[in-house]
Amino acid sequence: MNNQRLVILLLLIAYIFSPTLFTWIVNPEGAWYRPYIMWVLVIVIAYAVQARKKPS
Repeated sequence: MNNQRLVILLLLIAYIFSPTLFTWIVNPEGAWYRPYIMWVLVIVIAYAVQARKKPS
């Protein structure tokens, strides 16, 4: 149950900040590696969530 709360919280935060993040990522004057920063953050968060799970 605790894991579901974390996922819902992360989805809510992503929904709130998605317009700003999308504008920041697709800005033509920005750096080429901005989309990769977002993917690295997604991977790190997914790894942290999986690492917190107890082995069954």
